[in-house]
Amino acid sequence: MTITLEMMPPLMFGGLIIAMLIGYPVAFTLAAVGLSFGFLSIYLGFFDLNFLQAIPGRIFGSVLSNELLLAIPFFTFMGAILERCGLAEDMLDSMGQLFGPIRGGLGYSVIIVGFILGAITGTVAAQVIAMALISMPVMIRYGYNIRYITGVLAASGTITQLVPPSLVLIVLADQLGKSVGDMYLGAWGPSVFQILLFAGYTFLLGIFKPSHVPAVPIEARTLTGWALWKKCLLGIIPSAVLIFVVLGTMMMGLATPTEAGAMGAVGAIVLAAIHHKDFSATGRKVLITGVIAGGIGTIIAMLYTENLLFKLAFAITYAAVVWICAEAVKIPDLRDLIKQGYETTMRITCMVTFILIGSTCFSVVFLGVSGGVWLEHLLTSLPGGVWGFLIFINLFIFFLAFFLDFFEIAFIILPMIAPIAQKVLAPVVGPDAALIWFGVMLCVNMQTSFLHPPFGFALFYLRGVAPKEVKSSDIYWGAMPWIGLQAIMVALVIAFPVVVTGLLDKPLDVDLNKVKIEVPQIELPPLDFGQPKQ
Repeated sequence: MTITLEMMPPLMFGGLIIAMLIGYPVAFTLAAVGLSFGFLSIYLGFFDLNFLQAIPGRIFGSVLSNELLLAIPFFTFMGAILERCGLAEDMLDSMGQLFGPIRGGLGYSVIIVGFILGAITGTVAAQVIAMALISMPVMIRYGYNIRYITGVLAASGTITQLVPPSLVLIVLADQLGKSVGDMYLGAWGPSVFQILLFAGYTFLLGIFKPSHVPAVPIEARTLTGWALWKKCLLGIIPSAVLIFVVLGTMMMGLATPTEAGAMGAVGAIVLAAIHHKDFSATGRKVLITGVIAGGIGTIIAMLYTENLLFKLAFAITYAAVVWICAEAVKIPDLRDLIKQGYETTMRITCMVTFILIGSTCFSVVFLGVSGGVWLEHLLTSLPGGVWGFLIFINLFIFFLAFFLDFFEIAFIILPMIAPIAQKVLAPVVGPDAALIWFGVMLCVNMQTSFLHPPFGFALFYLRGVAPKEVKSSDIYWGAMPWIGLQAIMVALVIAFPVVVTGLLDKPLDVDLNKVKIEVPQIELPPLDFGQPKQ
């Protein structure tokens, strides 16, 4: 059989799927399939050997020279530290007692804490495992329905995919060529609506099936009044300060994503230190003083564009933080903790880098055999126009997420469909917001990749830490309503783009061809050169 150029793109996709089903690591599978089809294309005369020189050039350009990707290890380190420092335990305990008197109170606390932790950890595995270990025994003890327990824990863990500063959003911004700050702004609306959907479902269960989400008995509430509120505030305020510093400085243009991630990494060590029982009282006072000074300086910098004031306030805060870190490493538990954070960061960063290298090998060859043209023709010829395109892409990503995680989807699929999405969606929301809307939409969609049976990683994490009396069928069936809620969120983002674009800066509606610049005519005095002097 003669292989033609038109046959190469579908053959590459088919070969990739077969290679992945074998179970070999995805990064090396991508590179192997790409290079194999590259040499086949050279043999068949579709391009020559010089074309493959684009692969190392693209790798060095997208990996070694891409400063945005440097933010990934910083945010990963921040999440790795915070997942083990006791922050989740303190917040879940205090919020559980705060909401305990109402039906579904423990469910509300898991949802809210999941939202907060999602904004400061960025890792689904850490969130699901931590919340399951802490909350599942308590919810079982007080008679919550087991399928509701497994569902709310898994779903609240996946919200970290969407809440800034999510690693998913950083990768999406890089692959789509958009600003990370704009991607974060676009994600806030869906994040809040997602939490409201989760809370609304819990509220309805409390009305129609109150036995599934009972209130906590009064004898189990050990804290009341100001003592309870104080514990809640001490758990939330430090996290809120960290989120404000990391996201606020980046969105105001005071720091790049990498610089903001570096501040978040240092802030994670500080939060871990102040939550440790052996940390000195003096260290807490120095930290509070530094944070107050930094907060005041940041507010002044927001009101007045004097960068010197911001730098001075940041210097004071930085000095306090350095002192805190110096104290922290003297505590043996924290010094193990920091080492584990480094190991986790190295492992995840290496995984991302190798996937990026493998996807580059695949995508260069795919484009070399006119894969981009084939894909554009396939997607633009779908019935239904824009809405047909969006429905097809979301269904495609949904089913693809059964087998691939978000890194693989972002690095393999997005570079191919991003130009098509820009062309198709620009008439709907404008050229500036098109890819932001598209990226956040896919991020909401990819949340379900952690939930749908039987391959959802959040379900695997939950199965690993759940007691033996919790059946796997309970975990799978418990996830189904929450998958439905996330599907509703995808539909809302598609139907109402303003959910994403509402916070973005509106482009100036100016027709440059009609701009006139009128320069007033100035009558100059006559030049009097005079007669030359004798």
